[in-house]
Amino acid sequence: MTSHQTTQTMKPATAAKKLGVYLEATPAEFQEGVVSRAELSALQADPPQWLQELRRNGPHPRPVVAAKLGISISGLSRGGITEALTTEQIEALKAESPEWLQKERATQAEVRKEAVRIKEKNAERGDQSR
Repeated sequence: MTSHQTTQTMKPATAAKKLGVYLEATPAEFQEGVVSRAELSALQADPPQWLQELRRNGPHPRPVVAAKLGISISGLSRGGITEALTTEQIEALKAESPEWLQKERATQAEVRKEAVRIKEKNAERGDQSR
């Protein structure tokens, strides 16, 4: 009995998410096909020109936009940002620094501080139990 191993594939949306790019901005052949794990690895290891360009200039998906602005995805929604943004648009938003962005950055900073505090507290508990 021989084992037949099938190639694992994923939908273009999943591959785009893993690559950190906005699906609608990818080439048509990428959007219409399926991507194997080997193809995904090859794209990550040696990105073609279109992928390099998308990562550099966008448009970027919302998780990338949020990370570049230093806020949460929910913060983007609260700020009224619902579409993908280019790097240029993100830089313009940073330069403009609207009140909602300042508020969301402060909120995100508090969330990070709290996460560190909880992690340290849990680490102390771990040390005390020894």
